[in-house]
Amino acid sequence: MRYASLFGALLLFGCSSAPIQQYTVTFPSLTVDPGVEKTQCVVLNLHNPTEIHIGQIHNLLSQASHHMIVYRVADTVEQPVPFDCDPFVDTLDPSKGAPLMITQKKDELLDLPSGVAYTLNPNQMVRLEMHYINATTAPLQLSGSSTMMTSHTYHDEANFLFIGNPDIKIAPNSTFELGPTFFKLDPDIFGNAKFFAFTGHEHRFGTNVTVQTAAAAGDSSGQMVYDVPNWVWSEPATVFHDPPIEIPAGGGFNFTCDWDNTSANTVKFGESANNEMCFFWAYYYPSQGAYVCAHTTQAGGHDFCCPGAIECAFFQQATGGN
Repeated sequence: MRYASLFGALLLFGCSSAPIQQYTVTFPSLTVDPGVEKTQCVVLNLHNPTEIHIGQIHNLLSQASHHMIVYRVADTVEQPVPFDCDPFVDTLDPSKGAPLMITQKKDELLDLPSGVAYTLNPNQMVRLEMHYINATTAPLQLSGSSTMMTSHTYHDEANFLFIGNPDIKIAPNSTFELGPTFFKLDPDIFGNAKFFAFTGHEHRFGTNVTVQTAAAAGDSSGQMVYDVPNWVWSEPATVFHDPPIEIPAGGGFNFTCDWDNTSANTVKFGESANNEMCFFWAYYYPSQGAYVCAHTTQAGGHDFCCPGAIECAFFQQATGGN
């Protein structure tokens, strides 16, 4: 188990004789007034002249950012001026694009295993989706960037899995634990998947996220794959596994979320930073596509993954605005 750090990138640059190409896209700096919360996007051309394989992504965020999602998209026209956009839209329609990385930390490096990479087309269009909020009483400057570095070797395509539970209702001035929630992985999709990195995600009342493998519902004897000491919601560590984690047929993940609601209001699920979420994302290979999945006990109980499920319309409505 290892934690992402810029030191890994420095080693890669210093110890290899083959040149590494770097491509950077930037969310332009803007002033965020007190009390403002938005999700805005830019679409930028990476200007890579040929097809490339990306083995590392290094994201930087400013103080006002809540999180940033980096996508490869099928757009043909750049949109360098930030525009209002719905969160997670490009995770639900693979014809439009797919997420490469989510960052909530101010400085984070995604270091893919040797030979595992994201393939980008020539002149790849990239979408930066920035969710930002200014909870202070003074204006803040917002900015962000994503630097992609090519891989020396390539044998497997990486991809992204996002799993959560929206059944959140936290009473005022109280603590609450949701879970463990079991989510069974579809063996036809993830039967050969190797999961090499995990990140937990909550909002400002979050106190911890844990993730454990499970052979079946009710199994609590699996391997703990995400359990970070002194976990901090605003700087959630990404935990890497070498060798990667494999799930037996019929199995999946147990995950638990904890909160301490110090406000005088009941807090429920929502995309806004003033609401709460219980999610984790995982990076895996070989790619079978990018998926956003959820378990809910509502309406009799459902497990579903997007794209492809009828529940995706509900999920898009629930996360499609602040």
